Amino acid sequence: DKKTIINMTNHSYFNLSGNPAVSVIDNILYVNADRFTPVDDTFMTTGEILPVASTPMDFTTPKVVGTDINKYDYAQLKNGKGYDHNWVLNTGGDVTQLAAKVTSPVTGITLEVYTNEPGIQVYTGNFLDGTVKGKKGIVYEQRAAICLETQHYPDSPNKPDWPSVILEPGQTYHSQCIYKFK
Repeated sequence: DKKTIINMTNHSYFNLSGNPAVSVIDNILYVNADRFTPVDDTFMTTGEILPVASTPMDFTTPKVVGTDINKYDYAQLKNGKGYDHNWVLNTGGDVTQLAAKVTSPVTGITLEVYTNEPGIQVYTGNFLDGTVKGKKGIVYEQRAAICLETQHYPDSPNKPDWPSVILEPGQTYHSQCIYKFK
């Protein structure tokens, strides 16, 4: 037995409208996080943990995804062509607390996310460009879906002050991610 690094996530794409031609920018997003881990222009984490207050990263009150998504004067959105960032959850690893939720205004369907992980990566399909085809040959254009990926913070092995992703010999890895539809 040797120690190893583990930080598993799930990169599932969701479009709650039922129509991949309908963008997710009109979806309403809530993230239970007062802070996020910013990235540089190469999209690597900077090692900082910054507050979301008074920034386009603030989803502590439910907000339409597209409200700020194209504010490229804000470096974090410019770097990722939209949202592709890790939020530092306020849940303290309590899987019974809501981590995030997204609602389609078209169908009223809501996806709630619960986790014991310390972070959640929100990705708004910024790099979908019409070259990826899904079921029945459906083409996925930019922002055709949203991902809510529970995880430890990206690049954690190189950030000793962040929650550890090192699994020691004899330890058991345990991660929960619950997707609940309403």
